[in-house]
Amino acid sequence: MNTTNILASRAVNVLATTALACVWLLFSAAHLRAFQNSGDWTYLLFVASETLVAVLFVLRSEPAAVSHSPLDWALAIMSTGAPFLFIPSTEGVLPAGRALIVAAVLLQIAGLLSLNRSFGLVAARREIKTTGLYRVIRHPLYASYLLSYIGYVLSNTSISNIVACLAAAALLVARLHREERFLALDSNYVLYMRRVKYRVLPMVF
Repeated sequence: MNTTNILASRAVNVLATTALACVWLLFSAAHLRAFQNSGDWTYLLFVASETLVAVLFVLRSEPAAVSHSPLDWALAIMSTGAPFLFIPSTEGVLPAGRALIVAAVLLQIAGLLSLNRSFGLVAARREIKTTGLYRVIRHPLYASYLLSYIGYVLSNTSISNIVACLAAAALLVARLHREERFLALDSNYVLYMRRVKYRVLPMVF
């Protein structure tokens, strides 16, 4: 069986989904305990944000074409799972950083409403979205993820969370570049890239 068939097989999809689900359960349980101990509702908000991504992945539409690159699949799975490595901490260099989590979730919801069922994890060609936040930046969801990572680390500061944040951000940026490389095979997406210059932060990147 070649690489394309392996990646497209039901067994691989079930295995990847099951692995992520197990890590999500541990992540959710830890943050639920942290909420019960501290009363800090942003723990629940952070879990809800990550859960929303999982639910929309299940409800995603069928793509016209999907990348069969093992690297694209690895980056998609690892960058999705990386935030589950965050661990609640009693210390924070800037507790007010929780506000960034709230802002990130609002940005994520706005991005998801714009994207709707065109959501996916692995690079795939679906209907190109150019409305809503997609008129401003090309990847509002990735922007929301990065913002939530920063907010989480500022309010839950530890060496392990800093490492997890750096790893998650690096994987996300690498995934973004690979995704755009695949999407640019579509001439319509190339035109979209010319119209919307910035990926996640206007005037910067």
